[in-house]
Amino acid sequence: MPDRPRPGPRLAFRGWRARRPFWGGLLLALGGGEILLTEKASLKVMLHIGMQGLAGYLLPTLMVLLGLLILFNPSQRLFYSITGILLSLGSWLTSNLGGFFIGLLLGAVGSCLAFGWLPDQEPRVSRRKRRERERERAEAHALTSEEAGTA
Repeated sequence: MPDRPRPGPRLAFRGWRARRPFWGGLLLALGGGEILLTEKASLKVMLHIGMQGLAGYLLPTLMVLLGLLILFNPSQRLFYSITGILLSLGSWLTSNLGGFFIGLLLGAVGSCLAFGWLPDQEPRVSRRKRRERERERAEAHALTSEEAGTA
């Protein structure tokens, strides 16, 4: 029995990524990180200062945490994504207009992607592979019809 080549780290990562809402969790975490970075902007750029300071740090921190939870615990993705969209929208009021819209949009899109992810969906097949399969089926059909016609 010939030895099978061992899958490399890239192939292992692709398999891990395919079993979870990777892009949704990543975008939600990046949105929270971007909002946290804009909190450190200079006072000339800051729009909200005062009582909202704690919420301005709490909401994006929770967004980063929820993004990581979506990545590492995808079975609870519905709860995490609904909470993530609420936190993203709440950052509009508490964190410099949601990190100057960028973090807000990243968090909202990431939450929607995580909410819409289906775990039991078949992996997509590229257009080239679909054409090759159709070509093989057509050739097999042509061969069977020729054999039936000559017999």
